[in-house]
Amino acid sequence: MASFDPTDILGAEFAAPPPDVGVDEAAAVAARLYGVSGRLTPLTSERDRNFLLAADDGRRLVLKFANPAEPAAAGELQTAVLAHVAARDPGLPVPRIVPTRDGAPDAVLRLAEGRDSRVRLLTYLDGTPLHLVPAGPGRIGAVAGCLARLAAALDGLVHPGAERRLVWDVAGADRLVGLLPAIDDPELRSLAAAVLDRFAAEVAPVLPRLRRQVVHNDFNPHNLLVDPAAPDRVAGVIDFGDAVATALVADVAVAASYHVGDADPVERIAAFAAAYHRVRPLAADELAVLADLVAARLVTTVAVTAVRAAREPGNATYILRNVPAARAGLTRLAAADRAAARARIARACTRE
Repeated sequence: MASFDPTDILGAEFAAPPPDVGVDEAAAVAARLYGVSGRLTPLTSERDRNFLLAADDGRRLVLKFANPAEPAAAGELQTAVLAHVAARDPGLPVPRIVPTRDGAPDAVLRLAEGRDSRVRLLTYLDGTPLHLVPAGPGRIGAVAGCLARLAAALDGLVHPGAERRLVWDVAGADRLVGLLPAIDDPELRSLAAAVLDRFAAEVAPVLPRLRRQVVHNDFNPHNLLVDPAAPDRVAGVIDFGDAVATALVADVAVAASYHVGDADPVERIAAFAAAYHRVRPLAADELAVLADLVAARLVTTVAVTAVRAAREPGNATYILRNVPAARAGLTRLAAADRAAARARIARACTRE
């Protein structure tokens, strides 16, 4: 990989290692902050350190230690998002905040390793990650409908932490040009560069005119849970770490990018848009940039994970888990006629 420093693009928390917290320290924190004891099991996380806490009182909880490099406002945003959704739409299957013994929604602690970390305790959501369950005919509709409902619940939330520069915010995809040297495959790098050139010329100028709000921004199958007995119903939504204020349609594009599949990508995007549109209608100018935003999200996945996997070879398998699908989706979208794609997506929503 070419030698360059992507920290300015990725953000400091991507360069910083996760907090070094072991089971014993986590157990002590749970007891001291929350008065909860039980058995802790480490969970996989890209930037943070998380534990499943099987409490002695029968509850199942998730104890989360945020990356010490995470800006304070970003951590506070996650707490605000969960509280806002719980108040606006209590039926949405998102984790609930368990307050500390003092009644606070979270706390910042100095860890034994010497850095500070924001700690929060959340309810555990039962279910199987969506990516582990075979897709049924109603999957796209269920996921898109749930996303639209969540966006409606988040509408109106104003928080300073949401106004942040985030590499995963696809509305700022033109910044990814600086990460292209991390993509070793010249064919894939050329494909990604073409997508970003088109984004800068045709999509970025339009985005300031579109609706903007706080969104989940990472509605991928690893962050969605289902009941295997009812695989086309979303039973849980987790990981609000990439929440940000951005164009509403960018949130739709992020989610749709994971459902391109090995079929006609435009058909899948149109189906996702139509299902979202039934719950929360999208405007014509939002639909017009949706396919390009999906392509930009796929480039984001390829570029960011290339950098992170090189930095964290021990976690590379987990980090690169979405890259094969992203590459395939990019290749198929590049072959599609863009004007025809926009028309098909618009027609799908007009029929709703």
